[in-house]
Amino acid sequence: MSVVSAENTDTLGGSPSPGNPPRRRREKQGRLAFWLLLPAAVAVFGVIIYPIIRTLFISFFEVTSALATDTPFVGIDNYVHVLTSASFWDSMGRTLYFTIVSTALELTFGLIVAGLLNAKLKARWLFRAIVVIPWAIPTIVNAAMWKGIFNAQYGSLNALLTQLGIIDEYQAWLGDPTTALNMVILADVWKTTPLVAFFLLAGLTSIPPELYEAAKLDRARWPRIFRSVVLPMLVPSISIVLVLRTVEAFKVFDIIYAMTRGGPANGTQTVAYYAYTTAFSDQNFGVGSALSYIIVVVILALSAIYLRLLRRSEMSLL
Repeated sequence: MSVVSAENTDTLGGSPSPGNPPRRRREKQGRLAFWLLLPAAVAVFGVIIYPIIRTLFISFFEVTSALATDTPFVGIDNYVHVLTSASFWDSMGRTLYFTIVSTALELTFGLIVAGLLNAKLKARWLFRAIVVIPWAIPTIVNAAMWKGIFNAQYGSLNALLTQLGIIDEYQAWLGDPTTALNMVILADVWKTTPLVAFFLLAGLTSIPPELYEAAKLDRARWPRIFRSVVLPMLVPSISIVLVLRTVEAFKVFDIIYAMTRGGPANGTQTVAYYAYTTAFSDQNFGVGSALSYIIVVVILALSAIYLRLLRRSEMSLL
């Protein structure tokens, strides 16, 4: 007796096996899937892929106006101009400072908040609902709120500190370049810490209770439990938080735009805001496009370094 495969049965016109649909049905399903995915593919190409390719193309030309018709090819001159610009390196330094300080504070406070959210407290659900409010507020609204708090004339921060006797007169918190950058970091940390906390809370809830019980049987104190039990289990969550927050902090723009417009004296001008002003305020789209791609390369490099260091730390903790 000869045995015929399901595929050959379809070809010969015999009845197919119940587990394998006919070829024509598979072809119809394939065409249906293609037409269903086509709008999404067109949207992705139009919104993401095409601007990426177009920006890369413009970065090799001298484009000084949105309506310019004469756009000579300059090669890598735009990239050389950026990398030899003192303004670029100043904005890069401020961006790195913003990224490092904000990410470190968000991770520290996020771990504390996650520990409180994970504790067996009464009305824990209410605490979790309250904590998520800063993250749920739109960035522009958050920036406007903190701009009002830091206002030199009627800001609530000055009112609070003067009533407590900490300062004698109102301070212009957004009037000094160094202070303004730190105040923007504070506003960003207040908004993003809840998101970091919930990422870490997911890691905390995944730790088996048996590990805590075993550590208690060994009479281990809390610092040792944290170092030997909690921290190794949180490494994956911390890795995700560091990569996401590094990327977001490095390309920060909206909160800078809403609070300080890059001032005073360019004291809060990050590299993303510098790219924006170069492209749209100065109408130098070629250099602005080159700046955008330099930002992408730096973000990819930072992410790769983070992942490699965290992988090494995870192996050393195990």
